[in-house]
Amino acid sequence: MPPYSPPQLHTPPPRPSPRQRRGRNALLMLLILFVLAALLVNRFEAVERLLPWTKQKPPAITGLHPVVNELSEQLVKKCTALGIHVVITDGFRSHDEQNALFQQGRTAHGPIVTHAKGGQSYHNYGMAIDFALKTEKGKLIWDLEYDGNRNKHADWLEVVAVAKGLGFSWGGDWKSFKDYPHLQMDFGYTIDQLQRGFYPLHEHKAAVVPGQ
Repeated sequence: MPPYSPPQLHTPPPRPSPRQRRGRNALLMLLILFVLAALLVNRFEAVERLLPWTKQKPPAITGLHPVVNELSEQLVKKCTALGIHVVITDGFRSHDEQNALFQQGRTAHGPIVTHAKGGQSYHNYGMAIDFALKTEKGKLIWDLEYDGNRNKHADWLEVVAVAKGLGFSWGGDWKSFKDYPHLQMDFGYTIDQLQRGFYPLHEHKAAVVPGQ
């Protein structure tokens, strides 16, 4: 029988000193304050843009919103996998370009294609695109009934379904002046808010509101 040996007692780890506890609590408090400040800034911006008299300096916009650009590329890839060739025919549009387009069918030759002047279209903020279909012969068409992949479904509506799945809203759903090539992602921002300088600088989940 082995000789009896008393169980070894484990010495508990030393408790942090009051100074260490104060330091740890201070760091924790700073972290909490930082998170609260970030939340308040985002919440304040969301509330501020709802007030019709508030304005801010708008950012310089020279191209598509990064999220819209990325999802536009995904749209083309997903449609290609379905045997549908999509071409993005328009994206960001300057105010001057928008005004020139507005004059088409009014003071300039051609049909009326928009009711939006400069600053009144999501294109002017890089949050909208237009698309067309490319046939096997390389011709661009805007045919809502074309079935290039021969699956007995209109390619145009298949593209729209993919776009909606990515978060875009479709101009063909508008009640007045349907714009069938138009896809937009407004992130919950209205044209009035964009005109007052507010802009979705960060990535947001798309929210659909009536567009231009």
